[in-house]
Amino acid sequence: MPAPTAPNATSRMRDAPDGSGGAIDSRALVALFAGADDPQQLLSAFADGVAGLHDELGSLGGYLQSARRSEDWPAYGRAMRQLIDKYIRTVELDAPPPTDAQALRLRDLLRHAVGSALAGLLRSEPALADEAIALAADLRGWTPGQDLDALSRRITDLCHRVGVHGQDAEEHVSLLLGLFDLLLENIGELLDEKSWLHGQIGQIRSLLSGPLSRSAIEGARTELRQMLYRQTLLKTGIDESRTAMRAMMGTFVESLDGMAAQTGEYQDRLTGHAVRIREARSIGELNGLLDTVLEDTGHIQARAVRARDDLVAARRELEESERRLAQMEQKLSDAAGLAREDELTGCLNRRGFDEAFAHETARAREDRPLCMALVDLDDFRRLNAVHGHLGGDAALRHFVDIARLTLRDHDVIGRFGGEEFVILMPAMTLPHALAAMAGLRTVLSRRPLVQENARIPVTFSAGIALRRPSESFESLLKRADQAMYQAKRAGKDRSVAASG
Repeated sequence: MPAPTAPNATSRMRDAPDGSGGAIDSRALVALFAGADDPQQLLSAFADGVAGLHDELGSLGGYLQSARRSEDWPAYGRAMRQLIDKYIRTVELDAPPPTDAQALRLRDLLRHAVGSALAGLLRSEPALADEAIALAADLRGWTPGQDLDALSRRITDLCHRVGVHGQDAEEHVSLLLGLFDLLLENIGELLDEKSWLHGQIGQIRSLLSGPLSRSAIEGARTELRQMLYRQTLLKTGIDESRTAMRAMMGTFVESLDGMAAQTGEYQDRLTGHAVRIREARSIGELNGLLDTVLEDTGHIQARAVRARDDLVAARRELEESERRLAQMEQKLSDAAGLAREDELTGCLNRRGFDEAFAHETARAREDRPLCMALVDLDDFRRLNAVHGHLGGDAALRHFVDIARLTLRDHDVIGRFGGEEFVILMPAMTLPHALAAMAGLRTVLSRRPLVQENARIPVTFSAGIALRRPSESFESLLKRADQAMYQAKRAGKDRSVAASG
C-alpha cells in the first residue's frame, strides 16, 4: 500500500493536487522527504514533490502519483523517462558563481587591462586614455555584491568609442599610405629610366601594396639600408674617379701651357739668332751662334718628348678612369636591377614583371596575341611540412629552372610571392599557350626534384588568359587567377583557359 507522507506535506498536496496552485515551498519539501527512508517512500515523496510544481511539471507529478498509488512501476518509469528527457536533459547547467576571491581577481585583471594596456594604446587620444584611467580607478573601488550596471555601461561606451577610433585610425593610415604611394609614383616618373632609385621605389611600393607587418617592414628597411650602403660606396668611388680625372686634365693643360710658352720663347730666340747670324763677321762668331741654336733646339726637343710622354700617360690614365667609371656605373645599375629580380629564384619580381608587361603591351598590335598564365604549385604547404623550408625553396628554384629550359627565350617568368608565378607569353595564341603549359608539366613530371636523396614531384595548377584589346594588367591577371582556381577545384595538376 502507498507509503504515508508527512502531514504538512499531505495538506500541501491537497491544496494543489495538479500543480495548479502555488508551487511547493522549501519547508514543505523538507517535510515531504523527511520520512522517505525506503525506496517506495522515496518514490512517493518524489511524485508528491513534482506534483507540487507549476504547469506541465505539476501534471507530470500527478501521473507519477497515480502510477505510485496503483504500483504501476512501468508507467512510473515511463513518466520518469519523460521527465528526464523533456526537462532535465535540456537544462543548461550554469557555471558555479564565482567566489569573492575570483571576483576580485577578475576585477583586478579588468582594471589592469583597461587602465594599463588600453590606456597605453590610446596615448594619441587623451580623452579616451583619461576615461580608461578613470574607469580603472572606479573598478578598483568595486567589491563583490555591488551594482555593476553603471560600470558595465561605461565599459560598453568606452569599447564603442575605441572601436570608432580604431576605424578612423585605420582610414587615416590607408589615406597616408595612398598619398605616400602616389608621391613615390610621381618621383619615379621624374627619374631617368636607368636610375637605380627605381629599384628602391619599386621595393617600397611593393611593400605598401601588401599586408603590412613588422617583420616585412624590418626586412625591407634592412635591405634598403644595405643597398644604400653599397650605392654610397659606389657613388663615392665614382666621385673620386671624376675628381682624379679633373686634376689630371688640369695638370696636363698646365704642361701644355708651359710648353707653348717655351715654344714661343724659342721662336723669339731663333729670330734673334737669325739676325745675329746675318750680322756675323767671322767663322768663329758663326760657330758660337750655331752652338747656341743647337742647345736651344735640344732643350725644346726634350721638352716635346716629355710632353709627348705625358700625353700618352694622361691618355692611359683617362682610359683607365673611364673603365673604372663604367664598371662602377654598371654596379649601380646591377644594384638597381636586384630590385627587379626575385632573390630566391632569380626570375622577375612584381616590379620587374610589371615593367616587362608594360614593354610588351607597348609593342602590342591587334594581330599580335599576348597570353598570361598564373601558376600555383600544388600542395606546397604540405611539401614544406614534409621536406622543410629548404625543400620548399629548392622546389621553387627547380620550377623556375625547368620553366626556363622548356619555354621560349622571350617568354617572361615572374614570381608574385609564395608559390605563385606569372608567365607572359608574347605572340602566342590560347591553344598554343595551353600546349606550352602541358609541355612544361610533362618535363616536370619526368624530371622531379632530388633533395637530400629524396625525389620530390612538383606539379602545378595554371589559369591562362588571352589579353583582350587594351585590357589592363589587373583585369588580365584576375581572369587568369579565376581560371587557376577552377583548375584547383577540378583536381589540380592541370591548366584551364579563362573565358572570353
